[in-house]
Amino acid sequence: MAGVSAEKPEGYYGNERRDVVEMLPRPVGAVLDVGCGDGANAAALREAGATRIAGIEVVPEAAQRARERFDEVLTGTVEERIGDLEGPFDTILFLDVLEHLVDPAAVLRAAHRVAAPGAHVQVSVPNARHYSLVRDLMLRGTFGYADWGHRDSTHLRWFTRRDVEALLRDAGWDVLRTSHPALGRSRALDRVTRGRSTEFLVGQWYVLARAPR
Repeated sequence: MAGVSAEKPEGYYGNERRDVVEMLPRPVGAVLDVGCGDGANAAALREAGATRIAGIEVVPEAAQRARERFDEVLTGTVEERIGDLEGPFDTILFLDVLEHLVDPAAVLRAAHRVAAPGAHVQVSVPNARHYSLVRDLMLRGTFGYADWGHRDSTHLRWFTRRDVEALLRDAGWDVLRTSHPALGRSRALDRVTRGRSTEFLVGQWYVLARAPR
């Protein structure tokens, strides 16, 4: 991921996103995992039927570990390396990546060059409207940057649900579905408010989009 330092907590680059992979449309075909870390998504993607898995990772140590799991991994920023990949890819993953980029719209537009007709792109981003941010700003007087998580100190961009959907549309992708991780203990409040509290309870948004056919 662009702008991410190797000085991160143990396990930072090994975050498996099995819940996201399970939601991907089948067949997943050839997959590009942008910001792939150490390749933790490989097993879930193979189980989903991936025919080929390529990755881009900015941290050399993580990229080297990913090469043991993926078919191909390029080291460098996505801006520098996406044009070096041989497509087309049927599924492209930007999982916790866009918030690290200076110009995420330009990267999403560049992804069309390696996307198959009708390819799917799956995005996940932190939810800028999460209640904890409002709490920290109003009650604690701090934005609350941290080494990892919702307000990772390497985040350059912030997105609400509408923001990330608009970003994808403006970059030429057709938005198909927006979802989020399971609410857990917040489910009761979500039911009481008939879903109106969702925008403030979910830590992330998942957006699935498709390239024009």
